[in-house]
Amino acid sequence: MRESLGEKINQGGTADIHAWAPGQVVKLFKKGFPPQLARQEARMTRAVFAAGVPAPEVFGEMTLDGRFGIVLGRLDGPTLLQVTRSGAVTFAEAGAILASLVVSAHRMSPPPEAFHLRGWMDTALRHSGNIVPRHIASGILELIDRLQQPGDVLCHGDIHPENVIMTADGPRLIDWTFSIRAPAAFDHGHFHINLTELALDVTDNPQRPLAVYAAAQSEYARLSGVPEAALRQAMEMWLPIAIVRYFLLMGGPTNERWRRMMQRAEAALRPQD
Repeated sequence: MRESLGEKINQGGTADIHAWAPGQVVKLFKKGFPPQLARQEARMTRAVFAAGVPAPEVFGEMTLDGRFGIVLGRLDGPTLLQVTRSGAVTFAEAGAILASLVVSAHRMSPPPEAFHLRGWMDTALRHSGNIVPRHIASGILELIDRLQQPGDVLCHGDIHPENVIMTADGPRLIDWTFSIRAPAAFDHGHFHINLTELALDVTDNPQRPLAVYAAAQSEYARLSGVPEAALRQAMEMWLPIAIVRYFLLMGGPTNERWRRMMQRAEAALRPQD
């Protein structure tokens, strides 16, 4: 295996992707990124690949200049966002691809290494300082306790078209950093935030993420056998929890949209007359 990095292939908010050995890349996390989260991504990516979920293969772990890295199978191809922007894939097709990937994750048994949502949220809220007001934090934990039922699945936790690579062998779902054991409706909450809220601040065409989201919901309902209205109702119940978790991961409010979203989560926690 090569002992030094090859060319930088891509970069994101948490890591850079470099060429490594033939047919491999290394995902090198940026300094300051929590190493326990990086190692958790390696564990979860191994688990989902072993279960047959279309994900990268993990070949090893390494540390270079104080930065933790995961050695992965190289996935060549554009992202789903890129081919949807170019018109090579329609909005409906993009939604169907996302739905099939999510269903494949939700159908696998959550591996023992997966963090449990309740424990993760409790720990994160206790160590968040003043990012989340105390009354919202306690309300979120109470809501999880009230909604929690048997039947957790493995949730990817960050579903959007940029996390799908369109390889010659089919689409692959990447970036399992924030995967967690929780009800499927919680994953739908994250998906809803990504495509109907966050994407609107960066897209060149606001209709694209909304249309992809609608198509994905329809296809997920068809594949899972759960009516679309029931999926949406369950998602709405778990949405405040997804909002607060995202808020914790991002380190607090980043713009006015996030402030409005937190206000929405807070309102959902108030007792209904």
